[in-house]
Amino acid sequence: MTYVIDIHTLGKEAFCTPGRAGTTLKDIFESESIPKVFFDVRNDSDAVCYHFGIKLAGIQDLQLMELTTRRIQLHRKYLFGLSKCVEGDLSLTIAEIRGWKETKEKGLNLFAPERGGNYEVFNIRPLSDAVMQYCIQDVQFMPKLWRQYHSKMTRLSSVKVQAASRERVALSQTKDYNGKGQHMALAPVSLR
Repeated sequence: MTYVIDIHTLGKEAFCTPGRAGTTLKDIFESESIPKVFFDVRNDSDAVCYHFGIKLAGIQDLQLMELTTRRIQLHRKYLFGLSKCVEGDLSLTIAEIRGWKETKEKGLNLFAPERGGNYEVFNIRPLSDAVMQYCIQDVQFMPKLWRQYHSKMTRLSSVKVQAASRERVALSQTKDYNGKGQHMALAPVSLR
């Protein structure tokens, strides 16, 4: 099951309101001992740090996990995007891939300015079904991708991914961080 937390409506309260055990989302996000899975954590880390003062820790970056499990090491200079990972590494049917792509296209058409969309669709309440499905669909494949990559990792590659994930988070929280550009497609030197 996937839960969507409405940060637009709740704002900082989404991160600092304690649950029954007294733990907040901020506590969870900043805990090194609670694993959190992201696909390319950099821009998400930048956003929660800049807007809410959250310093992510305990990150397992699926993009880096995929990189270390590639069979041919010569192909480790560039990172794969989530689409390539979902389509290439999960055993999805043609119908599942088609549905996934259609949902992605609908979402992009709604919010991507270069397609005539507008990011304001994320601020309209209630969220449209198309926007909600767009938000949910990528996350729903992350557990399967994690299992797929984790099963192929060695202890050494796991340690390297953890270190590279920490480096990504630290870099994303600097004032000079630039989350757009061709440099984002380059694999960390430590994992090539």
